[in-house]
Amino acid sequence: MADEKIYSLDPIVDQRSRILILGSIPGKQSLMKQQYYGNSRNHFWPILFKIYEQGWINDYEERIEFLRNKQIALWDTIGSCYREGSLDSKIIEAEPNPIKELLDTYPNIQRIGCNGTKSYQVFCKYFSDLKEQIKVTKLPSTSPIPGRYNKTFEEKLEIWKELLKN
Repeated sequence: MADEKIYSLDPIVDQRSRILILGSIPGKQSLMKQQYYGNSRNHFWPILFKIYEQGWINDYEERIEFLRNKQIALWDTIGSCYREGSLDSKIIEAEPNPIKELLDTYPNIQRIGCNGTKSYQVFCKYFSDLKEQIKVTKLPSTSPIPGRYNKTFEEKLEIWKELLKN
């Protein structure tokens, strides 16, 4: 068991946000950097840049401004937990983030995309009633960790495009 409790990052959201992308909780590299999708092998940023035909952006603050301009918010379904390493399968004692309160504060959010199975499972466990009010999509994880259900970059890209371009 992990000996230290970990916490999610603050949400990246503003009044312009129309799409909320929820991860589970950041991995070790992201937590160390205090950046969403801070693992350079994660497909999140390459997928978004490809969908919006945006060249690579190195600077994290510029990436966040790019998201804001595309009306995309980021957060996590899990607010705190214990986890050894970065695998979602190692998460224990997960406590959810206050997603409902975020949606109440930012009523322009019309769609939610859950980045990966764990994010979607936690969302459904704690916030299934919200699925009647807002469209929620389970997206393939952008994690670089191979798994038996992992899709190729191109397969992920097509599914993510459906959420972001509609």
